[in-house]
Amino acid sequence: MPTESTAGLAGADPAPRPTLATVVAVPVTADGTVAPGWGRAGLVAVAEVHAGQLVSWQVHPVGWDDLHDEGTEGAHHARIARFLIDERVDVVVVDHIGAGMVRMLTTMGISVASGMTGDARTTVLRALRSPSPASDGTRS
Repeated sequence: MPTESTAGLAGADPAPRPTLATVVAVPVTADGTVAPGWGRAGLVAVAEVHAGQLVSWQVHPVGWDDLHDEGTEGAHHARIARFLIDERVDVVVVDHIGAGMVRMLTTMGISVASGMTGDARTTVLRALRSPSPASDGTRS
């Protein structure tokens, strides 16, 4: 499978990924379901999907549930933005997300599929099969 190189990019992860893969982030619970909120997630799974198949799945203990009320809203959004940039996320799949976070993600060029519940792995694939994002950057 072809890969894209990140050599020479400041702060880039040197590990290649499939060129046509879509990187999706989803807040998850310990039992593997979609967690109810994005900004207060304790765990976030990052999935790579290629040709409609889940090719990788990694759960990160982000701790946003504990960090949410520390500092300013801007600092919290910056923390989340850094994670998404570091993980090269294309789409965020969530049950609930605030309007300010949607604006930030849209500005970053990240699509949002909201109102998504159930088994997180299945939900990621279902979200990518749904219609294109609306003008506000969300899918429902």
